[in-house]
Amino acid sequence: LRVVESGGDQVQPGKSVTLTCVGADFSFRPLHAGWFRQAPGKEREGISCVSRDGGLTKYEKSVKGRFTISKDDANNAVYLEMKNLKPEDTAIYYCAAGSRCDASFSGFENAEWGLGTQVTVSS
Repeated sequence: LRVVESGGDQVQPGKSVTLTCVGADFSFRPLHAGWFRQAPGKEREGISCVSRDGGLTKYEKSVKGRFTISKDDANNAVYLEMKNLKPEDTAIYYCAAGSRCDASFSGFENAEWGLGTQVTVSS
């Protein structure tokens, strides 16, 4: 299940960035999807996921209210709209397909990871 992430950028605090993830060799339609990030010196962490039908979303506490995940089955894509970015949001962002979407993000434990896309927030 190969994914390709794009949209990363270097922006100032308070700005917005939207990330895109496409399924390169599979369809997201029957799957749950999630976004993860890995900051320098830290482990990869789950930040948001969406259920296969798009009806359920979960967010990690630090991004809730600022980030919005959405699923676009027509374009086989998953988006992460990030607003009011902070320096602590600086990381490589990854997406993945998973077996379920919940606050533990355990449904993505066996995910196949792409190369990610870099987001840097600095003044």
